[in-house]
Amino acid sequence: MAEQYNWWQTGIIYQIYPRSFQDSNDDGIGDLPGLIQRLDYVQSLGVDAIWLSPIYPSPMADFGYDISDYCNIHPMFGTLDDFDRLLAEAHRRGLKIILDLVPNHTSNQHPWFIESRRSRQSYRRDWYIWRDPAPDGGPPNNWLSIFGGPAWTFDETTGQYYLHQFAKEQPELNYRHPGVLAAMLHNMRFWLNRGVDGFRVDVIWLLIKDELFRDEPRNPAWDGVTPHNSLLHIHTQNLPETHLMIRQMRAILDEYDNRVMIGEISLPNEQLVEYYGPKYDECHLPFNFQLITLPWQATVVRHAVNAYEAALPAQGWPNWVLGNHDQHRLASRVGQAQARVATLLLLTLRGTPTCYYGDEIGMTDGEIPLEFVRDPMAVNQPELAHMLGRDPERTPMQWTAEPNAGFTNPNVQPWLPLAKDYKCNNVAAQENNPTSILNLFRLLAALRSAELSLSVGDYAAVETDAADVFAYTRRAPNAHPFLVVLNFGPESHLLNLSHIAPHAKIAAATDMEARGVVDLATLALEPNQGLLLQIG
Repeated sequence: MAEQYNWWQTGIIYQIYPRSFQDSNDDGIGDLPGLIQRLDYVQSLGVDAIWLSPIYPSPMADFGYDISDYCNIHPMFGTLDDFDRLLAEAHRRGLKIILDLVPNHTSNQHPWFIESRRSRQSYRRDWYIWRDPAPDGGPPNNWLSIFGGPAWTFDETTGQYYLHQFAKEQPELNYRHPGVLAAMLHNMRFWLNRGVDGFRVDVIWLLIKDELFRDEPRNPAWDGVTPHNSLLHIHTQNLPETHLMIRQMRAILDEYDNRVMIGEISLPNEQLVEYYGPKYDECHLPFNFQLITLPWQATVVRHAVNAYEAALPAQGWPNWVLGNHDQHRLASRVGQAQARVATLLLLTLRGTPTCYYGDEIGMTDGEIPLEFVRDPMAVNQPELAHMLGRDPERTPMQWTAEPNAGFTNPNVQPWLPLAKDYKCNNVAAQENNPTSILNLFRLLAALRSAELSLSVGDYAAVETDAADVFAYTRRAPNAHPFLVVLNFGPESHLLNLSHIAPHAKIAAATDMEARGVVDLATLALEPNQGLLLQIG
């Protein structure tokens, strides 16, 4: 049965923010040689693929999401030879490499944009989105930047505004010009020919904009906090023509064996699932971010899982994400005890899980003094920095208790300060602790790999009488079935789940200590405890 599935369906994806994983040359910034040094650790987790945040040449106005060359490596991270070595060493260990592709915008230092802004007659003028000023000389319309302020910047050289939905250093490409897509497909082939196993495609649902450039309507439900949310983005997001672009990108991947395209898409279920494509010819995995943003309550999570499962098309493969480089750390959102419950949830739900580096050891958000704030979203909106700043979840990986946590030379200033708990919360400390969250992660990853029911089996919610408890089964033909029982609350519960089976064997528990066979008619669930139970 497992042979019917692709690696990106049965495996676990591990996201690495390269700046923060391992520094090899004592400049305080992580790099590819450093990552190579840590591949044995990544392999030990039981994950199957590494997704790398951008490593291309970039002025770093948005830490690599402003690309100036799609077909090279930023010297800060190493060289193409280093990348080839990383790819070879990862593949030798059975690990896949997924690159971040950023097709929506480039850096304003990219040769395409430098040529585009040279004159209105430039042969690449229409590769970007230029508009005349409004009659009052202001921006062409009311579109807003996610990073704050108008989504338009005036260029005095040619007397027009260019569009950017992020930083002004990130001008948006015009996918209504056929040359743009052709060039991006060429970039994809460059890396696929090198052997990469796929792409995570940044803000893929933003690629096409309204060709009439109409104002966006006000959002009547705006909470008055984040300015970008004051509008309904019906002319800059999720336009129908976007799917035409994605299908052509997917066609490139389909020219190669066993590659994956993951789309970053922040939309409700009914719109998200459209990105599988009508013939399953768009994204293999439209990223599902619900568990990051929802209140951490059993009833809410249960409803979200059921609704997502119900919304999936017949051949749409599910996926789950609990943390990434844009959201506060899992352990900071739910606490250390519930981070274990969340880990059990992530690795036992149906579908492909993505884990953010450091979440496997329960890393928390770092405290970033004002002078160390780097994220443009926070720099541009200082009054909202405590809410929008993404630096706290990007702090260096905590390897050891020594100064700088083994991330870089103890005498070097890391690019971001380490989280304060690194001396007690690090890989070295958890390696030898049999009850650590790190060893829980490894156990669950191993079980998921070994048991068909956990990797590809069906999901079914299980009713309980406790509002704080979320329970479900995972079943596959001719394989051990499993029951997952998760306590989201601080109170203990005595559950009667004998309608599932009379008895069950504990395969894993969040405290890493519970063992043996349990009577499902009188199942005792401790506060903040999760159990993975083998039934039948």
